[in-house]
Amino acid sequence: MWQTIAISVGILLICFVFLAIQVIFKKNGTFPKTHVSQSKAMRDKGIHCVQTQDYEDRTRKGLYDKN
Repeated sequence: MWQTIAISVGILLICFVFLAIQVIFKKNGTFPKTHVSQSKAMRDKGIHCVQTQDYEDRTRKGLYDKN
């Protein structure tokens, strides 16, 4: 059982190092920004995150307004 736990922890550590290699070895390295609102290409296409789209839809006057 201890061998399985040790192997699992070893694999997790190796995966973490591979995922964090840019942060560890680059000066002022950061993880890539993967959120939709932080992507310049998505902003240029007018695509927003779901919270922003929901807010825009709720505040826009449209078909169901009584005024």
